[in-house]
Amino acid sequence: MTGPEHYREAERLLAESRTILRPHDEGHCEADRLIAEAQVHATLALAAATAMQAPVDDCAAGMTVEEWDAWYRAAGTKSQPKGGADRG
Repeated sequence: MTGPEHYREAERLLAESRTILRPHDEGHCEADRLIAEAQVHATLALAAATAMQAPVDDCAAGMTVEEWDAWYRAAGTKSQPKGGADRG
């Protein structure tokens, strides 16, 4: 599983846990399991994103265009032009 896939899986599991939990319903075991699993996926996504910044086997640090696009699609961030704030 890639970093962006872990990110999306964490979001999916958290959304699913919300459908299980109802107001005034404390400690539902299945929701607790989903939340814990989502935390693991979120941690793995963070580890993957962090690892991409370290040079490995003489490769340059940073993401390829394809990797950046995958993170962009997973995280839903808004692209900014180089140099900062949107100018349009």
